Amino acid sequence: MPKLVTLDEIRLLLDTDSLIDEIEAGFDLYSDGKVNVPPVGFMHFDDPPGDVHIKYGSIQDDDYWVLKVASGFYQNPSLGLQASDGVILVFSQRSGALELVLHDRCWLTDMRTAAAGAVAARHLAPRKIDHVGVIGTGVQARMQLEMLCSVVEAKSALVWGRNKEKVGRMVSELVASDALIAAGMKVRAVESVEELADQSRLIVTATSAHEPVLRADQVQPGTHITAMGSDDDGKQELDVALLGKADRIVADSISQCSQYGECVHAINAGVISLDDITELGAVVSGSTDGRTSDDQITIADLTGVAVQDIQIAKMIARAR
Repeated sequence: MPKLVTLDEIRLLLDTDSLIDEIEAGFDLYSDGKVNVPPVGFMHFDDPPGDVHIKYGSIQDDDYWVLKVASGFYQNPSLGLQASDGVILVFSQRSGALELVLHDRCWLTDMRTAAAGAVAARHLAPRKIDHVGVIGTGVQARMQLEMLCSVVEAKSALVWGRNKEKVGRMVSELVASDALIAAGMKVRAVESVEELADQSRLIVTATSAHEPVLRADQVQPGTHITAMGSDDDGKQELDVALLGKADRIVADSISQCSQYGECVHAINAGVISLDDITELGAVVSGSTDGRTSDDQITIADLTGVAVQDIQIAKMIARAR
């Protein structure tokens, strides 16, 4: 019988200190052609509004293959329910037997997504960063900042969101965050995206926006942008002119980013082509350059790849 692992157990088992390195290694394997990742499955619901993502895959000569189902139903908080839920199934590559059921309620997805942002910043952010800007007020926006403390040094974090109440709540959470306290990073809200972009040389967008929240004319030279939110068809956080302005565009998966994410909008507009996009794994391995000067504008388009789920699920499997 497969072993059911609860969220409480998963939190205790995950070695967060090595998570970024494990996710980084996964991107390297993916871009090296050693990972089988079929197309992502999507389901959408209108009443109540929600979506489901299904991601699965395997690494060559590995012990396991993994299937993940993650859902988000956006009216749940008003009903006193968690907005997201999910499960990761871990199968043996030798027998096909189901070995583990990780009922993580999307926590592992949140963690591996935040770690991917840290990998992108490690390789693409400029050397000197006074302020990190975060656009968004959800769980992932907060986790991105906390994970970034492991790879960059900055004096403060600037937060902007459309809902001022949510901005205030997020700032309060971040001020009390152990990661930010340990890093000595202060936190404050800003009144506009323009103010955030003018002061920040590392910007993370983590929203569910369907139209751009960050424009080309707002971004200063020497800025790195990690766009996390466009993990589905129709979502968009960056205007296409910003991708046209960028000196380097890096995607977690070129095949996925040609269908959804930020790149596809710029491709469809004729602003960039697939040849303008580099995969993150190639930058990680050193086979392709990332940032080569401090005045470049770099963009990481991260849509979420199954290899991240494989890597983090393996960490739990090994730790048991």
